[in-house]
Amino acid sequence: MRVSNGAAARRAPLLVLFLINVLNYYDRQALGAVTEPLRHDFHLSDAQIGALSAAFTLLYAVAGAPLGRLADTRSRKTLLAAGMSVWAALTGLGGLAANYAMLLATRLGVGVGEAVCAPAATSWIGDLVPPARRARAMAGFMMAVPVGGMLSFAVTGPVAQAFGWRIALALAAAPALALLPALLALKEPAVGHALAFPADGQTAGKLKHAPPWELLRQPAFLWIVASGAIVNFALYAFSTFLPAFLTRFHGLSVARAGVWSGIGAGVAGVAGALAAGFFGDRVTGNRPRGRMMMAAAAALTAAPLAFLAIRQPAGAAALSVVLIMAAYGLLQTYYGLVYAAIQDIIEPARRGAAMGVYLMAMYLCGASFGPLVTGGLSDRFARIAAGAGPVTEAARALGLRQAMYVIPALSLALAAALWAGSRALRARPQE
Repeated sequence: MRVSNGAAARRAPLLVLFLINVLNYYDRQALGAVTEPLRHDFHLSDAQIGALSAAFTLLYAVAGAPLGRLADTRSRKTLLAAGMSVWAALTGLGGLAANYAMLLATRLGVGVGEAVCAPAATSWIGDLVPPARRARAMAGFMMAVPVGGMLSFAVTGPVAQAFGWRIALALAAAPALALLPALLALKEPAVGHALAFPADGQTAGKLKHAPPWELLRQPAFLWIVASGAIVNFALYAFSTFLPAFLTRFHGLSVARAGVWSGIGAGVAGVAGALAAGFFGDRVTGNRPRGRMMMAAAAALTAAPLAFLAIRQPAGAAALSVVLIMAAYGLLQTYYGLVYAAIQDIIEPARRGAAMGVYLMAMYLCGASFGPLVTGGLSDRFARIAAGAGPVTEAARALGLRQAMYVIPALSLALAAALWAGSRALRARPQE
């Protein structure tokens, strides 16, 4: 089959942007793979572990909106290069932390650097790829979530067990040295592809000079923002505590828990992303509505699988991992489907701002609370399990298991939000 010159020209930037996003999620999730060594080294509670992720995501969210606006008015390549340099450097410096406060400070810096990635890269892809192929492009870009998580867990866990968690964090920063020159060699596309499906009857250009917050007046986009908060709450709870759950409740070693979590998340997430790209670009009629309905169905199916995974008795780690990874793969279809829908309904000149607003609300209202609430629930349930006695490791295992039930509950809420958002879109396409 012949490949058009346009398709061939898109390959290099799409590959580089994908690899940058892989590093983004690798460095973001590196602490999840070393949760247990960190807990013992600094004598942390689960609430303090959750607070590391919560602080990261809060600053990430606040920085996302202004950086998204900059992505619409400044060079996206320059922004990405600066952001990657900051987050990689501070990930490595985290390995030098002498105490919890120093580690927290480095994670805050990582959050600022990584806030550049999604607005700048998705806006770049929206201008690079035509509407009919956006689901595949966005799914490919967001395939970095499971791939980055897989590498982070599968590499960081064994490295931490063999050489210590400090060396593992330093190693996580190294790929930026190769990716930065590759990014700087790319040529940015001009702002181009027009609106494919105006949302709520809006015409292109109507909101061009309005503040970014005006985008929330569109019901479809508002429901998309709500869905982002829900999915990130669930997925950040998953990534932060799954290796610890496998270690505490099912008795796996830190290395084995990291490898199982990483490989399972990688295989399931890649499968979910490929499915999102394949089916998302084959929707007929109102494409963004169809994409959101697909994502809603996937979330609805994920809920019982996650519930059954957590219900497995201690020692049944293999079956628990298979079930939870099936749920994770279904939830990962969200990104390719919904991110493509955002690019379809938001005009080109405001895509960076839209992603900034979306990410700010998503992280402030979702991801920042996922690990924090889950960790707090884990501590509370552990105290209940311990009764009047001291909180033992067995009680901590039971407490974390009970807290993990937030994942299937939020999967149901995600399905409802996506269904409501699809209903808010216009019934007839404008292509």
